[in-house]
Amino acid sequence: MMQNVHLAPEVDEDDLYSGYNDYNPTFDTEDLENDVAFQQAARTSHGRRPPVTAKIPGTSASRPLATGFGDGVARPMTAVHAAGYTKAAVRGSSFDPLGQARGPAPPLEMKNSDSSEEKIRQLEKKVNELVEESCIANSCGDLKLALEKAKEAGRKERVLVRQREQIATPQNINLDLTYSVLFNLASQYAANEMYAEALNTYQVIVKNKMFSNGGRLKVNMGNIYLKQRNYSKAIKFYRMALDQIPSVHKEMRIKIMQNIGVAFIKTGQYVDAISSFEHIMSTSPNLKAGFNLILCYFAIGNGEQMKKAFQKLIAVPLEVDYDDKYISPNDDPHTNLLIEAIKNDSLRQIERERKSMAEEYIMTAAKLIAPVIETSFAVGYDWCVEVVKASHYVELANDLEINKATTYLRQQDFNQALETLKMFEKKDSRVKSAAATNLSFLYYLENELAQATNYADLAVNSDRYNPAALTNKGNTVFANGDFEKAAEFYKEALRNDSSCTEALYNLGLTYKKLNRIDEALDCFLKLHAILRNSAQVLHQIANIFEIMEDPSQAIEWLLQLISVVPTDPHVLSKLGKLYDNEGDKSQAFHYYYESYRYFPSNIEVIEWLGAYYIDTQFCEKAIEYFERAALILPTQVKWQLMVASCYRRSGNYQKALEKYKVIHRKFPENVECLRFLVRLCTDMGLKEVQEYMTKLKKVEKLKEIREQRIKSGRDGSARSRREGNTGGESGGTKGERLSARLKALPGTSEPYESSSSKEIDASYIDPLGPQAERPKTAARKRTDEDDFADEELGEDLLPE
Repeated sequence: MMQNVHLAPEVDEDDLYSGYNDYNPTFDTEDLENDVAFQQAARTSHGRRPPVTAKIPGTSASRPLATGFGDGVARPMTAVHAAGYTKAAVRGSSFDPLGQARGPAPPLEMKNSDSSEEKIRQLEKKVNELVEESCIANSCGDLKLALEKAKEAGRKERVLVRQREQIATPQNINLDLTYSVLFNLASQYAANEMYAEALNTYQVIVKNKMFSNGGRLKVNMGNIYLKQRNYSKAIKFYRMALDQIPSVHKEMRIKIMQNIGVAFIKTGQYVDAISSFEHIMSTSPNLKAGFNLILCYFAIGNGEQMKKAFQKLIAVPLEVDYDDKYISPNDDPHTNLLIEAIKNDSLRQIERERKSMAEEYIMTAAKLIAPVIETSFAVGYDWCVEVVKASHYVELANDLEINKATTYLRQQDFNQALETLKMFEKKDSRVKSAAATNLSFLYYLENELAQATNYADLAVNSDRYNPAALTNKGNTVFANGDFEKAAEFYKEALRNDSSCTEALYNLGLTYKKLNRIDEALDCFLKLHAILRNSAQVLHQIANIFEIMEDPSQAIEWLLQLISVVPTDPHVLSKLGKLYDNEGDKSQAFHYYYESYRYFPSNIEVIEWLGAYYIDTQFCEKAIEYFERAALILPTQVKWQLMVASCYRRSGNYQKALEKYKVIHRKFPENVECLRFLVRLCTDMGLKEVQEYMTKLKKVEKLKEIREQRIKSGRDGSARSRREGNTGGESGGTKGERLSARLKALPGTSEPYESSSSKEIDASYIDPLGPQAERPKTAARKRTDEDDFADEELGEDLLPE
């Protein structure tokens, strides 16, 4: 029990409680209500004070503080003194709780920068900074700078170790810093493909027993040996690392075993690889291991095990939340806003990537094993489809059916492909659109435009945002000649998918048809930015510049084209023609000769080369090319006359005479041949001259009779037309047809159109890819055979 001791009041100017009655323990409330300092203390601290002694600002002594009343015990303390509130504050003095009025605090004691410990500390800090800079440079892709920083960190770390050894015991060496420096240096060596240096650095870490976890770095050494294709050593180091990693690190052990399995696949040891992947699939199944297991069973040809492995692959959990969480269960604005925020965030993108990777593994595995697990690939596909339908990848079943139809296309079994695709007409809109797109493509290839149009309409109606469907619809409209409407469909396809290269290519062709050359060029230049090495695109750009009469640009783009397809004879001949028009005969000869070397049956090229040798006075070399032309077109007398003329121009009259006689036996009514025979026999004084002169007169007379008949036939035809009668056949009178036949050169064909200039690229799901086509023969129309009518056969020997 506390004893009450009555003390006389001791008035202190800093004591706010000096107004109470000394001998009465009750407060004089009337005085307290008028005391401003007391009211301020009551409002701020509620009468609480620290439990021990407190030092009053401005004094140097502390006084005892207590918790009770009476003699020998101090009064209850408030927080007034501790907070700095005094009566002086009430009187107008400044608030100074930190005692700053007494003067500034003394400065901190400066560290001695010259001490050994401080130097070591600063050097250690510099080493850590260099390691961080090296890692940052590596993440930014600057591998060279990262290696330089790692080497510098290694040098400074060795200096640091020597300084520590001089002033302290070896136990004070920072092993963690040494480990991080060496590990970073080895990693940077490996990133710069300096594998020998990286392996040596890793060996330094592994052999040092002071690094407790250094053995794990044997995984990195195994990775380097795997990159060097030293698979036996890679397996050895993977197994050594596996022995040193405890079983609690389950994920790390699984990854190492997966690397061991991959190394066994590289060496062709499929049985050992199967044991590794089977262990993974039984312990911690994942998609990569399941897919690799299927590959191993496929390599050894075990169909039943392929089925089991495929079922294991299907059973691997996706570890991705379903899309239901991104659908609002109600119309709560706050929930909708939250869902909209996470709908396309980085986590959602990772989920999409994982799901896409899983679907790719399953689709690839199904395409791989379907042809071999059953008697036919169709039965195998059906089995895969049933397995997929029973799993949580049920959406892939329709894609497998589409893939089945595509496989029929590759096998050129169009009927089966059509039957398979027609099964999707009653499915949901996405699948229906894909199937209708492929059906439209098939009918377009078979030139059944009505059916192609119907299925293109169905595909567009099922999915208006399907760029392939819109492209095929544009193709059908293009084929019907409505180029403006086709351009609109191609534009809509590009609005839905700006990377649809088929739509962009076809839009460029459409602009060419509409004679909007600048817009066509813009389309193909955009396409060239996407497909840098597309021969079709390069050919179209060069062709447009040729249309725009800009031969220098056309030549430049054709030169890029032959860097992609260096053996295309049409491109080479086109370059030769452009250089010839520019007057550069040497370059023209080079490209024409290269074209002839790859395709020696192009009459246009043969004719140019023969004319080139005639112009350069090498008639003997021209004979080779004209003989080949005569071999290609044996019914045309023109080329054989050129061979004989070359013999005559080179001074070999005997050979020329023999050649003319051979021509006369094949073409006895050829006037030019008889004229040269008469001339040569006269010059050489041969007796056959009279015989050939008689034949020449008969042929000339016969020719005059034919010309008169043709003329009379023309007059009769004109007279019949005037009388309102249509005489002869639809192609004109017999004389007209004969005249046309005499003027035309047999064996000519339409101007060349290479595979790179085909008019329409049909678009469809999972396209088969471009197929190489053999270039067609090209020949321009030449002048009549009357070029040889002149007996002198001067510069008119060869046509333009």
